[in-house]
Amino acid sequence: MTEPLIHATNLHKSFPGTGRGEPPVPVLRGISLDVRPGEMVSIVGPSGSGKSTLLYCLSGLEPYDSGSVVLAGRELAGLRRGALASLRRRHVGFVFQSFNLIPSLTARENIALPARLARQRVQPTDVDRALADVGLSDRARHRPGQLSGGQQQRIAIARVLALRPEIVFADEPTGSLDTATGADVLHLLRASAQEERSVVMVTHDLEAAALADRVLVLRDGAIHGELRRPTPEQVLEAVATARTTA
Repeated sequence: MTEPLIHATNLHKSFPGTGRGEPPVPVLRGISLDVRPGEMVSIVGPSGSGKSTLLYCLSGLEPYDSGSVVLAGRELAGLRRGALASLRRRHVGFVFQSFNLIPSLTARENIALPARLARQRVQPTDVDRALADVGLSDRARHRPGQLSGGQQQRIAIARVLALRPEIVFADEPTGSLDTATGADVLHLLRASAQEERSVVMVTHDLEAAALADRVLVLRDGAIHGELRRPTPEQVLEAVATARTTA
């Protein structure tokens, strides 16, 4: 069996209390999980269950209090800021609800920008391939203001694909899109989880979650259940159970 791209063990995370003298508020409570190459994993759960916090801890965007996260073969705890940033540049791509495109740059320039900022050589063929993969070859010279929300999100995904990361983290990638456009974006993410690349997605959209190979259901900062290739109805039932027993 191949080694996991993400290996988390007994992960704990708390946030400071809301007032002076208030105890920390636990957000993650001993989560352990693996994500293997070619796998798409969705994370769902009631509001406040710790979904996005888990995603940020797994990706190195947020420090954790205790436990272990091994990302692309490297333990995140103890890495200096520069080493952590370098690890993310080489192995990780991010897709968020906000598209994070530069308004003054064309679609092509936005796709090439992360590699240039990382001082990596950008191959025009990689940019062209990424644009073709998301069906926007004819929008290469358009700026974000000339694109629809769905097109902007597809450009954001193309920006990730051009870097060829091993792991793509997506946090509510369809949250600001209509149903039809969101479905297109989700199928792009589903298609990108293959061979050596994995996708980890946080979503409140249960049909979106059901596209994954596995669905992790969080409740109160812990994994309440795991579903393999479920139907949307099975995801709905699992989340409803997590909500009523929280």
